[in-house]
Amino acid sequence: MSKPVSPAPLTHQPLRGLVLILGATLLFAYNDTTNKLLITEYNVPMVAAIRYITHCLLMLALVAPFHGRDMVRTTRTGLVLVRAASLALGSFLVSLALQRMPVAETTAIVYLCPVLVVLLSGPLLKEKVGPTAWLAALLGFAGVLLIARPGSGLDPLGVLFVLGNVVVSTAYNLLSRVLAHTERTMAMLFYSALVGAIGFGIFLPWTLHGAAPTALQLVLFAGLGVSAWLGHYLFTQSYRYAPAALVAPMTYMHLVWAGVLGWLVFGHAPEPIALAGMGLVAIAGMISAIRRRRGQRPAQLAAEDGTTERAG
Repeated sequence: MSKPVSPAPLTHQPLRGLVLILGATLLFAYNDTTNKLLITEYNVPMVAAIRYITHCLLMLALVAPFHGRDMVRTTRTGLVLVRAASLALGSFLVSLALQRMPVAETTAIVYLCPVLVVLLSGPLLKEKVGPTAWLAALLGFAGVLLIARPGSGLDPLGVLFVLGNVVVSTAYNLLSRVLAHTERTMAMLFYSALVGAIGFGIFLPWTLHGAAPTALQLVLFAGLGVSAWLGHYLFTQSYRYAPAALVAPMTYMHLVWAGVLGWLVFGHAPEPIALAGMGLVAIAGMISAIRRRRGQRPAQLAAEDGTTERAG
């Protein structure tokens, strides 16, 4: 078992932090778009398996030589594995949603997660939850109602899948916050990749079918794992160079990138009322993020948020 994690040294370079968070959110949106492209040709478990196996191999090749045994040492192994399993389940659910829904709308609904984390941190983590948190929750839910309103044309089953992802992501984030005090970031990232690789990989004999991938599809498959790993890394590093209050609102650039890539690749442009809903969700999330980070140390935030992804 390992000792509690010591905060990593911090450097005050706000511009560098902003560039890193913009890169991270672009990679996350690229991951969503690529995932949607591939699951139009291949089944979800197969795509997930290849993504996680690539992610795991990258960590073994590029991270393990520098971190050694620290990459597998944990204090609360059971909770680390539950957290990793919740990420894998969230990935599965959001992929099912992306089969039926546009990238931008799916991404926007997923961003309800930070609001729910703040609300539940009161009863579950004994943190103070005030009127601001409830205002953020109301704004977030109003935004989702505008996005998934009757007549929006969104697939009801797709909406159900993405809401399931929100629930799983909330559990994943709460576990991340609990474990950030005792576990190493790289260890949690590695176990997330390992559990996903094993969980989806064992079904490959039954899910590995379909037409042989083209050269472009092989690049896209590899890009899934690379973008997931590199996006996490840039996300973590952004909090080490810039104040959390500056970085946190910029995470919602993910919504912008998702909208742009969804339009460029699939020709889908959200309706004005859906855009208004996305704006409400983004505002709600920024209120929650800034409120939660007030009074916390950047090193702690880097440990928490660097391992905290929308489970997908």
